[in-house]
Amino acid sequence: MADGQEIKKGRKFDQVLDGARTVFLRDGFEGASVDDIAREAGVSKATLYSYFPDKRLLFMEVAKCECARQADEALEVLDLAAAPETVLRGAAERIVAFMSSEFGQGVFRICVAESDRFPQLGQQFYCSGPLLVRDRLADYLRLATERGQLAIDDIELAAEQFAELCKAGIHTRQIFGIEDAQTPFDARRTIDGAVEMFMARYGGRYGAKP
Repeated sequence: MADGQEIKKGRKFDQVLDGARTVFLRDGFEGASVDDIAREAGVSKATLYSYFPDKRLLFMEVAKCECARQADEALEVLDLAAAPETVLRGAAERIVAFMSSEFGQGVFRICVAESDRFPQLGQQFYCSGPLLVRDRLADYLRLATERGQLAIDDIELAAEQFAELCKAGIHTRQIFGIEDAQTPFDARRTIDGAVEMFMARYGGRYGAKP
């Protein structure tokens, strides 16, 4: 935890997290007040502060749980027995949606803004966000490779590459606050390009040695 702080857990811990998730998703990090979070969670400010003395810590805990929840949902929704193009497209849609959401952008901005003072914030989010995505993708890519649907030597690298392809044309513009950084057309164009390029590289014509 940042600055050596440890999260204290108790019987109202999940209640606080649920309330904070609702407020952060609705109002973003800057717009979310401690009063609103406490009210939504049905707890006193004193109770909230007893668990999370800093709003950054609360936001990052919510972000960690949200990333895990979305990853679990993706596994439930995606048919891993489907063709790789179908599975990868579904994964790309979820990566782009989270990256482009106010919540996802808020997490990224906080990690960058606080990286000098509280590097553990970024490290924690990396483990619960990008690393989790990479590991879940790697699990699927390994399965598809074993089935002969894909030909991949370096599974972890391929998973990283696919996640990065899903950012093309969107992420950099978002970082610099370019208006209209993403339209539905942009998202579809990026997703289509990510799947097509990945399949061109790993769909069997290249990839693992026989």
